Amino acid sequence: MVSGVDLAGLLPAVIEIAHRAAGAILEVYDGEFTVEHKDDRSPLTAADRAAHGVIVAALEALTPQWPVLSEESVAIPYAQRRAWQRYWLVDPLDGTREFVKRNGEFTVNIALIDAGRPVLGVVQVPVRGEVYAAAEGAGAYHVSATGERRALHVSTYRGGPLRVVASRSHASPELAQLLDALPGHRIVSIGSSLKICLVAAGEADFYPRHGPTSEWDTAAAQCVLEQAGGQLTDFGLQPLRYNKESLLNVPFLAFGAGERPWQAALENG
Repeated sequence: MVSGVDLAGLLPAVIEIAHRAAGAILEVYDGEFTVEHKDDRSPLTAADRAAHGVIVAALEALTPQWPVLSEESVAIPYAQRRAWQRYWLVDPLDGTREFVKRNGEFTVNIALIDAGRPVLGVVQVPVRGEVYAAAEGAGAYHVSATGERRALHVSTYRGGPLRVVASRSHASPELAQLLDALPGHRIVSIGSSLKICLVAAGEADFYPRHGPTSEWDTAAAQCVLEQAGGQLTDFGLQPLRYNKESLLNVPFLAFGAGERPWQAALENG
């Protein structure tokens, strides 16, 4: 638990901030937009910038005592970040490639990190108007566009075809090799942090990620998955940690409960 913070009570305000950011994104999405590229060749649009502005201003007003680290922030040196016990970690528009393709599979990710762990997470899906949300000790839930709320629980795998989540835009040779070593399985493809949310919702069993991701890509969804009874770990099965010197994640796994037929394939890979 996080001392002195009502995480469950904080969630509605954060969800509202994510909805406002989604509105700013959709204003761009519904019109014409240009695509720029950052130094790492990842795409950037006016929607990324608009959502960043909405979220950062709102979080700074909500909790001025906690810093905000956003993908679209000016780089903050580790010498400064390393002193942060608690801070907001934000991806204003996760899945910009999916945004550019206009397939709707992009999200707004807002997480609260405490002592290197995500203890509150909101993943908002602008095109669908739905939200995945969680807070440590309060469980995880999904809210539909009509306001219907349901608790999230991972599935318990007991055999049969393994439902494996794969990226729409980031296939890799390592993934192909792992899939070849698995028993019977079927692929579920989707973009952005929705891949982790599918596991949290019990709609998939396993999501291996070999390719590069950053801390803001996973933190909010990791909280949702963990509070739904699942795990997001490195290949050594240790939970991902945050506010490292490098903001890049190591390769990771997201999985639910029950048997792990993929573990032998990993160990022998």
